[in-house]
Amino acid sequence: MASTLPDPHPGPRPTPLDGTTDGTTAYRDTGHTGHTGGVEAHGIDHIPDSERRGRPGELFSVWAAANVNYLSLVVGGSLVLMGLTLWQALAVIVVGNLFWLLTGLLAVPGPVAGAPSEVVTRALYGVRGNRVNNAVTGWLISVCYFALNLAAAATAAFALVDRAGLPVNTGVKAAVVVLVATVTLAISVYGHAAIVRLYLPVTLVLTAVFAAVGVVVLRHTDVGYVPERPLTGTALWATLPAGVALIASGPLSYTTSADFSRYLPRSTPARAVAGWTAFGGFVSSVLVCGLGACAATAVDMNDPESSLQPLLPGWFRPVFLLALVLGTVALNALTAYSAGLALQAVGLRIRRSLSVLVDGAVSVSLTLYALLVSDFLGTVGDVLQLTMLLLGPSTAVYATDILLRRNRYDGPALADESPAGPFWYTGGVNWSGALALGAGVAASALCVDTAYTGPVAAALGGVDLALPAGMAVASALYALLMRHVRDTA
Repeated sequence: MASTLPDPHPGPRPTPLDGTTDGTTAYRDTGHTGHTGGVEAHGIDHIPDSERRGRPGELFSVWAAANVNYLSLVVGGSLVLMGLTLWQALAVIVVGNLFWLLTGLLAVPGPVAGAPSEVVTRALYGVRGNRVNNAVTGWLISVCYFALNLAAAATAAFALVDRAGLPVNTGVKAAVVVLVATVTLAISVYGHAAIVRLYLPVTLVLTAVFAAVGVVVLRHTDVGYVPERPLTGTALWATLPAGVALIASGPLSYTTSADFSRYLPRSTPARAVAGWTAFGGFVSSVLVCGLGACAATAVDMNDPESSLQPLLPGWFRPVFLLALVLGTVALNALTAYSAGLALQAVGLRIRRSLSVLVDGAVSVSLTLYALLVSDFLGTVGDVLQLTMLLLGPSTAVYATDILLRRNRYDGPALADESPAGPFWYTGGVNWSGALALGAGVAASALCVDTAYTGPVAAALGGVDLALPAGMAVASALYALLMRHVRDTA
């Protein structure tokens, strides 16, 4: 039985497509196949070959638009606030963003399986085990990221409201958060085709605005910036890996990159899928995070929205603020889309469009808390670094499975949730995947130094090796336990 429902089809019933074999029916319309009335009809069900369209190059703008945003600016600036020199911060930004290569690798099963990441991971954890995986790694973390990004967009929107002469009180702030969330969720509800069509012009607009900001910021950048008390010795070595983990939290949060490649034809080269995904995310994230680091040598990046404005011409300031909001909306639309699929993959029989709205309601509540109750910048740092305890090992297990199977995934077989299906394993759980993930998280917890200090980090004087330790342990153990897959692939 399929664990999702296709979205409703308003108006006269269209002609069914041939070749649907997964227990659901998709219909043609005048737009992208798999969508009716402009709203994507598919959820986590298998995408038949007859509905595959597009080119891998389209993935570049999807991931580029998602990373030209306020949060990337904040994270880049925070590296300098942590005590790094400008060149150390820029090096950390480049190294941390190399993890986009893994995001690209995780996108390659999409065209082969015709399924989102939330379904492909049944091969890793089993049908039932994957429901737990999607509840935590998929849904809960996605909702947290949605809330953080929404808070970032709202901060810029508050400044626009203030420039309009309106009072920025609690009621107005709540209304702004809801408005930004509504625009974001509208894109997510319309789905895959809307994202692909919108993100190329969004990328061009954001690139133009941030290029103009970059010219201004570089004029004021202190290229030889060194903090008053430069970090040395153990303090420096403790900060560098923590900074890399902070930057890597961006690409590693997208263990769901196959969600946006699954409509590509089955014959699409894996290298093209991985390359365009990684390239789009890497280039945009390096440039915007780098811009944040450069700005931190000239202004106070504890409040970048306010601090950067005096450097900009008066007429350009609202344009900049709108671009910050637009970039974060683009990022959050991807996050909400994947969170909606994760909620279906947990096992709830709920339409994809409705699941997106549920995610939005939870995220808005968390956002209001982050903005009105807690310290936003502190919340960002804690959440991003703590999620690495899980996201690093999770990414490592997923990437290892793709390599072991040589990207050979059977979409219809993955859609089979019955005990007779090939991914039921033992009682619905693949204990090899569960044990590898658990061991990776445990290794990360021993080495972390964020909200708390693990024993290994304490012994090393605060050096945080949670990310490499967790990923190495999870990958090695999974490869050992699943070596039969490599032998039979």
